[in-house]
Formats: sequence, structure tokens, C-alpha cells
Amino acid sequence: MAAPYLKLNTEMSQRQGFGFPLMEYDCFSLRMSSPPHSFRGVFFFPTCPIQSPSLNLSKKPQKISRNFQFSIRLKYSSCAFDAIESNRTGLSPVRLQDGSQKTPCKLWNSNRPKGNRVPETSEEKKLWKGLDLDSKERLRRYSGMLRNCAAKGALREGKAIHGQVIKSGIDPDSHLWNSLVNVYAKCGSSKYASKVFGEVPERDVVSWTALIAGFVAEGYGSEAVNLFSEMRKEGVVANEFTYATALKACSMCLDLMFGKQVHAEAIKVGDFSDLFVGSALVDLYAKGGEMVLAERVFLCMPEQNPVSWNALLNGFAQMGDAEKVLDLFFRMTGSEINFSKFTLSIVLKGCANSGNLRSGQMVHSLAVRIGCELDEFISCCLVDMYSKCGLAGDALKVFATIEDPDVVSWSAIITCLDQNGQSREAAEVFKRMRYSDVVPNQFTFASLVSAATDLGDLYYGESIHACVCKYGLEYDNTVCNSLITMYMKIGSVQDGFQVFKLTTNRDLISWNALLSGFHDNETCDIGLRIFSQMLVEGFNPNMYTFISILRSCSSLADVGIGKQVHAQIVKNSFDGNDFVGTALVDMYAKSRFLEDAETIFNRLIKKDLFVWTVIVAGYALDGQGEKAMKCLIQMQRECVKPNEFTLASSLSGCSRIATLDSGRQLHSLATKAGQSGDMFVASALVDMYAKCGCVEDAEVVFDGLVFRDTISWNTMICGYSQHGQGGKALKAFEVMLEEGTVPDEVTFIGVLSACSHMGLAEEGKKHFNSLSKIYGITPTIEHYACMVDILGSAGKFDEVESFIEEMKLTSNVLIWENVLGACKTHGNVEFGERAAMKLLELEPEIDSNYILLSNIYAAKGMWDDVTNVRALMSTRGVKKEPGCSWVEVNGQVHVFLSHDGSHPKIREIHLKLQDLHQKLMSFGYTPNTDHVLHNVSDREKKELLFYHSERLALAFALLSTSTRKTIRIFKNLRICGDCHDFMKSISELTSQELVVRDINCFHHFKNGSCSCQNFW
Repeated sequence: MAAPYLKLNTEMSQRQGFGFPLMEYDCFSLRMSSPPHSFRGVFFFPTCPIQSPSLNLSKKPQKISRNFQFSIRLKYSSCAFDAIESNRTGLSPVRLQDGSQKTPCKLWNSNRPKGNRVPETSEEKKLWKGLDLDSKERLRRYSGMLRNCAAKGALREGKAIHGQVIKSGIDPDSHLWNSLVNVYAKCGSSKYASKVFGEVPERDVVSWTALIAGFVAEGYGSEAVNLFSEMRKEGVVANEFTYATALKACSMCLDLMFGKQVHAEAIKVGDFSDLFVGSALVDLYAKGGEMVLAERVFLCMPEQNPVSWNALLNGFAQMGDAEKVLDLFFRMTGSEINFSKFTLSIVLKGCANSGNLRSGQMVHSLAVRIGCELDEFISCCLVDMYSKCGLAGDALKVFATIEDPDVVSWSAIITCLDQNGQSREAAEVFKRMRYSDVVPNQFTFASLVSAATDLGDLYYGESIHACVCKYGLEYDNTVCNSLITMYMKIGSVQDGFQVFKLTTNRDLISWNALLSGFHDNETCDIGLRIFSQMLVEGFNPNMYTFISILRSCSSLADVGIGKQVHAQIVKNSFDGNDFVGTALVDMYAKSRFLEDAETIFNRLIKKDLFVWTVIVAGYALDGQGEKAMKCLIQMQRECVKPNEFTLASSLSGCSRIATLDSGRQLHSLATKAGQSGDMFVASALVDMYAKCGCVEDAEVVFDGLVFRDTISWNTMICGYSQHGQGGKALKAFEVMLEEGTVPDEVTFIGVLSACSHMGLAEEGKKHFNSLSKIYGITPTIEHYACMVDILGSAGKFDEVESFIEEMKLTSNVLIWENVLGACKTHGNVEFGERAAMKLLELEPEIDSNYILLSNIYAAKGMWDDVTNVRALMSTRGVKKEPGCSWVEVNGQVHVFLSHDGSHPKIREIHLKLQDLHQKLMSFGYTPNTDHVLHNVSDREKKELLFYHSERLALAFALLSTSTRKTIRIFKNLRICGDCHDFMKSISELTSQELVVRDINCFHHFKNGSCSCQNFW
């Protein structure tokens, strides 16, 4: 289209009612086959596809023609009423009558002959001809002035011209109608544009396109798509500008399906090759993530312009494909297309999203070379790129080059520092920003609140909250969501909940932020109620919602609720999401449903370090140490490097099954990875060595710690107590207090256990009383049980009975178990019977209660009572747990039951035992048959003692080891007195150090003596 020639005359048009100079235009233009030039600006950035009437439209457009566009039928004059009134000319605007009929205003010139008769005389015909020519000229002038207003975005001036049109009484033609729609659309008043559009007698493609473009310009993509559908329903054929505008609308609302239909129609009518349509299609597919289609459209375009290049580049940048972005950029620079700073910003975004620092630095060099490195827009992009590549220092250097940074630049650098963990620096930059008199916006405060969250400084967070209120942003969703998250993570749950309640427009992020504060054991049930309320209010949970609520289920350890959440996950199609899958594995593992956890784990496509750690920890906590170790080995085979938490969990698994060789391998792995000094790993190593019978190695690791916290002290003190080294345990407690470490509940369990093993009743009482009086710790049932054990071990049964009555402990199983054990040790039948009866009432299914009572009777020769107890067991279906011992030889664990004949080397084991027995007999050893609690002959009693499980394990270990390294045997029950004597004699005979861990403690046999001092 040829550009119109504009002849500008400026004069005061007071006679027409304007109170300001009116620009009059004499417009001379060539005939146009396409829309006026002023419309081309509307469609410069085409983007989204739309449907043709010939297509079966999948989208049901909202009723838009009459109901959507013109729900209130106002004449087009109402649009200009405000402008006419503002002219203050004293002239009343002509009001058009309302009605459903389209009756355009016809205010004729007073010189025009009245009536509808046809002019007859030559004079009348001459007058009519002159008036018609004058009207056409005025229509052209009004249209020209309105186009000028649209180009300048002068809404007020456009309204004034509209008012003058009404007052002049001129009958608008199609060009003037289109100019009116266009001026309101381009000036950002789609409401007025719709009202004028509703009065257009014959709406053509130009008026439709102008209105659609207006909605697109204001960001109403869905409404623009609906308008296009309505246009096609009315049979109006779209042109290239309409297609381009409709495609942009689809791009805005990411309606790919509708966009593809518009694409098909554009091809059908032959407009696909249009530059604007092609660019809009590239933009649509790029923003929708359909990069294959975007590139295909791009390559099919007859020619490419900067818009299409930038659209394609932006798509790959959003995908984080920096390599493709750079490849395209180099191809662009090699063509005749000149790139702009906007192009450079897209390339920098691609580098930032992919973390490609080297390419980002290359683009930075290019910006310096072409002289736009000081441009504020490019500088902000450089700050973002260096930030996402982890170089906050370089980002600060770029920021320092900005001469007069605006709020965007300040916000970018604050966000950069926050994201790189430099929260204090972010706070300092904000202080400088305030001194510069730049007003912060919602994005500035969102980053500052995030920095306050990382600092964990509630006071600073509250001061930022006050700043937010000062600047009137306390109701902004972005800021509110950040504040909720901050308060929840810092632990100020009530404040976070208050912010949530005051949030006027809550979205899913608001709910997720609120849920994040209810993960611990005390509040996890509240999290479930919040999740339920969120669903009631119609919000669809996303990945973060499910991860958060599953954490609450993990803390609650309620697998029933967890399975309901799992069902919601499947319903919402998140069961294939690896992050949600990891949270499910964690929930099932912590609920001790390891089979379900393993099933979910095996379905995961990508297994990262966190999920491996979760499954290893799950097996370790459930006592399945072997599976934990297998998972760790498989994890390393898949080239996933364990971290300190993985190693600590694996060591815990070794502790539970007492696999010393595996534990030592893990120690070596931790040392090699430089993690042996980590507090979690070190404490786990101390615990592993202590529970595997190597208290000396545990002591070495403990002494090598640079910093020892309460947990590490507790591990060492409890380790000493378990190994019968009560003196060392109490000494360690004294050193702990001297170093200023505050003890907790677990510390005193170790201390009281040490007093019990050593028979220190008075010292035990002193430590028990100090719990509440000195340290403010409320005693738990474990502390009371320890105190009962201390008094019972000392034989002070009267004090035990008084203590139980005074502390109201008569209904606790642990208390009576300790009483029954003490009664067996001291042969107190009467009190033992009472304790046993209480236990049989509280726990009738536990076999050890029957066995202990039976042993008390047997020790006193009360065989009838023994028979009665065993008959009661049989009647109730209670079976005695068989004695079981195991020993680790050459990295393999061998398990033995009493009188077991299943081991491959059982013959050699029996021969070894006979050999040992004969040697001991020559040294004067005699089996103590008093420990056989069966009413049988002495010969049978000796035979029963001969094949106890711990003796079988010892014989096998002596057969299998050539060196004199310590033999460690583990037993599931209390070692009997005769086996205890047998082990002491063997240690003296063979000069072999033996360690036996039974259900009570560790026994270190060396040179004929035991560490327990015959008290266990």
C-alpha cells in the first residue's frame, strides 16, 4: 500500500466546539486493497492461531457476539460523552436513543434540504451535490485525525474528536467507523472499542481485526480468541493481519490446539507465506514448547525478519538449550538480518537457563564490542546470567557499571545475591537502594523476604514486612506468599497463618506456602486439615503440594492417610513424577512399609542421591541392615556418590546387625570422600564401633572429633555403659559438663545405665534427682526404668516397691520387666511372682515373661510351678524364642541355633567343641548344671549346655581364623551362667580375646575375666 500523503493545516476550531488547536488533515491516498496503514501497527507482533468457519472448532467460544461484546446496548455516542463534557463548550451532546435496533445517528447539516424527497430542480441537485462532496471531505478528515490519535495513543483527544463527530451530525461511513474502533482499541480502551463496534452497521474484517488487536494489546488473549471465533461464525473472511493477531492471542493464552486450527486455515486461504503470519506462528509454537514445529514453520517462511528470529531464539532459550540458541544466533549474524539488544538479551537468557557461563561470557564480549554493554536492559540480563551461573561477584561488577539503576536493576542484583546464598549482602544492597530514592516493587520485596528466610532472622523479616506495609504492597500475592513461606520456615507459624488469612487473592502457591509450616511431629495433623480445606475450596494440588503433604504423612507415620494421598496423586496423574515418587518412598519407608517403598523406588526413572538416601535410611531404621548395604553398593554402581547422610544411614544399618567388616569399609569410604569429620558421620561411626563390640575404636573416633555435640557425647557414654565400662561412662559425663555441653534425656539414660551396671545405687539416685532439679528435664519412662533397675540390681526391693507406688508406674511393662529381671538375679520368688503376674496381665503374648518366671521357679527347684508356667504358655499359644547366635567371619555372617545341625561344617564344629571341653576339664573346669532349668538328669543337663548357640559360634570362629584377632559373637538372649564361665576359661586357655553381646550388654572376655564383673 502506498503511504498516504498528509497535508497538515493547524487552526483554532472554536466554531466546531474544540477548546484546543485542532489538527485538520487533507488526506490524499491511493486506492488500498488492504487495510489502512494505521492498522498495520496493530498486527506487528502476530502470534496465535484461530479457527475458520470451515473447520470444526474444538473450542466452544463463550457467547461473545452480543452477550460478551455488547451486554449493555449503548450507542457509540456514549463512548465520547466524557470527552464532550470535558470540552466545556456549553453545547449539549446529542443523545442517541437506546434500543436493540442498530440505528446510527444521522444529524444532518442545517443547510441540507429536509425530508426524504428526491431533489428535482437543477438548483436543488447542485446544492445536494455540493453538500455530499463536503460530507465526504469531512469524513476523510475525521478518519485521518482519529488515525493520528491512534498512532499517538491519545485517548482523550480521540474521545474529543468522537464527540465532535456526534455534534456535527455527520453520517459515518465504514472508514470512520473503523477509525473509531481502531482509536479506542489502540489507546487501550477495549471497553469503548466494543461499544462502538456494537453500533457498526456493517462490520468488515478491518473493524473485527481492530477490535481483536485491542484485546490482544491489553493482554486479554482468551477473549481475543473468542472474538475471532465469533467473526468467523458471522462469515467474515480473515486476512493476513487478522490471522497474525489471532495467533498472537493464542500465544498469550497458550492455546496450541486453537492455534493449530488457525494455522491450518491460513494455509488453506494462502496466507501462510505472509511474514506477519509466519512470525506469529513461530512465536506461538515456541512459547508452547513445540520447538520442532516452531523451527519447521521458521524454515518454511519465504523470508525471515528479526521478529521471527527472536521468537525462535526465545523458545530455545526458555527450554534452556543454550547450544541451540548460540547456533541460531551465529546463523542469524551470518545472514543479512541485523540483531538488536533484544536479541542479545534472549541469547543471554538461554545461557542463564542452562548455566552455560562460557557462552554467556562470549555474548558479554560481543555486547562490549558493539557498544551496548552499558545499556541498562542488557546489564540486567548480564546480572541475571552471572547470577544463575553462580558468579555473584561478576554480577555485582556489571551492576556497578549501570549509571542510574532503576527498580528493575536493583531488584535483579538483590535477587542474584539471594539466590547465591549471600543474604546479608542482599540486605546491604537494599539499604543502598533506599538511599538512592528508588521505590522498591513487589519483586524487590519477594527477594528480600527470601533473604530473610535464609538468614533465619525473624526480627529482620518482621522489619521487611513493615517496609512492605509502608509501600502499600501488603496485599500483593507475590509478597504475601513470600512472607508466609518466611514465617513458616523460621518457625513463626502463627504469623504465617495471619498473613495467609489476610491474603485477599489466595492462589495455589499461598496454600503450598502455608502447608510448608506443618511438617513436624507436633503439627503434621494440622497440615492434613489444611490440605483437605484446599481441596474443598476447589484448588488442584500440584507437585509441591503433594511433596509437602507427604512430608506431613511421614511425620505422622500414618500409612492409612498416606495411601489416601497416594490415591490423589494417581488421580491427578503425578504418579510418574520422580519428585513426588521420592516423597512417596520417604513416606512408606518412615511408616515401615518397606515393600511399598521398594515398589515405588523401582518405578522411578531417575534415582537421585536423595531417594537413594531415603531407601537406605528406611532399611537401616527397620533393622534390615543387609538390604541397606546392598542398596549402597548398587547406588555406587550407578555412579551416584553417597553424601554424609547416606553414609550415616548405612552405618546405622551396620550397627543394627553388627556387621563390623561392612562398617569398616564404610569408614574407609567416608575417609576417602573427606566426610569422616562430619558430625553425622562421626557420631554414626562411634555408634557403629560401639555396637559392633569395638569400644576402643569408637573411643579413637570420638577423641579425634574437632567439635563434639550432645549427640556424639551421648553415643560415647551409652557405648561405655553397654560395654560394662561404667567408670569411663561417668568420667565422660563429667568431661562433657566441663566442656559446657548441655546433657539431654538420652545422656542420663547412659549415665543411669552405667550406675546400674556398677551397682552404684546412691550415685544413681543423685543423677536421677538432678534431671529435673538442675537440668529441667522431665523424666521419661526410660529414666524410671533405669532407676528401678539400679535399685533392683542392688537388691533394694522395698525401695523398688515404694518407688513404683510413689511414681505411679504400676501399669508400665518396662518397669515390671526390670523388676522381674532383678528378682531372677536375686532369687526373690515372691516379688518375682507379683511382677510376672502383672506382666502376664499387660503382655500375655510375650514369651520372655513366662521364661523368666519359670527360671525363678527352676532355680529354687520348684518344678511343679515350672510345669504350670510352661503349661500356661502352651494353653495361650505362646512359644519360646529359640536361642540364636551369629558371628562374622571373612565378611560373611554365620548364624547358629542351639543344638543346630544345619551348618555345613557342623561335624568339625562338634569336634572342636569336644577338644576345647577336654582341655578345659584338664584345667579343672566343671559344667554348672544349676543353670539348666529343666528337670532332667545331670548327664542330660551337661549335654544341653554343651550345644548352646554361642558355643557353636565360638567353635566355628576358632576353626575359621588363623590369627589371634578378637572374636565377636552376638546373641539374641541373655547368656547363661555356665556359658559365661566357659567363655572366661576359653579366653585364658587360648589367650584369645572374646566379645559376646547378649540382650543386656557386651561381655569382654580376656585372660579369664569379664568386663561385666559377673554382674549382668
